Amino acid sequence: MVRVAGVPPGQVAAVRAIPREEPPPEPLPIGRNRNLYNLQAVKIYTKTGDSGDTGLFGGTRVSKADPRVAAYGEVDEINACLGFARATLVAADDQELAGMLEHIQRDLFALGARLADPGHKIADRVTKAAVVPADIARLEGWIDALESALPPLGRFILAGGSPAGAALHLARTVCRRAERAMVALLAGDKEAFEPDLLIYVNRLSDLLFVMARRANQRAGTPEIEW
Repeated sequence: MVRVAGVPPGQVAAVRAIPREEPPPEPLPIGRNRNLYNLQAVKIYTKTGDSGDTGLFGGTRVSKADPRVAAYGEVDEINACLGFARATLVAADDQELAGMLEHIQRDLFALGARLADPGHKIADRVTKAAVVPADIARLEGWIDALESALPPLGRFILAGGSPAGAALHLARTVCRRAERAMVALLAGDKEAFEPDLLIYVNRLSDLLFVMARRANQRAGTPEIEW
């Protein structure tokens, strides 16, 4: 018999309980059950375009090489370029340009939606998917305001300068490419989209050039003439 030190005869020594091993917490659900907080999950992949076609507004399916898809794809690329340019505008005095870019990005979503709508029906269902003459006039007003603060330009300048200026110059060239894609779409269908869309993109490329110059001016980066 073994006696535990410090315990009177006839009594049982208290034994510390052995902690029970708890199972690990269950991982957060994924896939079909990932709407844990009653949020409707939207799948990133749909597999509907695996054969090289895509859907337009209204349900029509076309090849991803279709001129209409190419046109709104280029507009989407402008939008991404502007998002990058906006991310480079960190100084307090650049917030004016950042606000302009955010507004333009919203316009471009509307413009892309119109290009993806061959039946011209989206405006009846989505009120913010509109590009109207007032939007074009706003771009022209911004051009005039920004240009008034810049020195006159007598020669071509090389694209580049500050990070923001270079990003805006790049966005300008992508904008010109989108304009060409839209003109190509019109070559096959004169009523492919509303005339205001092409005018907007044309003005936008001019605005981005002026914005690039203004961003470089604010950064104290001199322009390099050709």
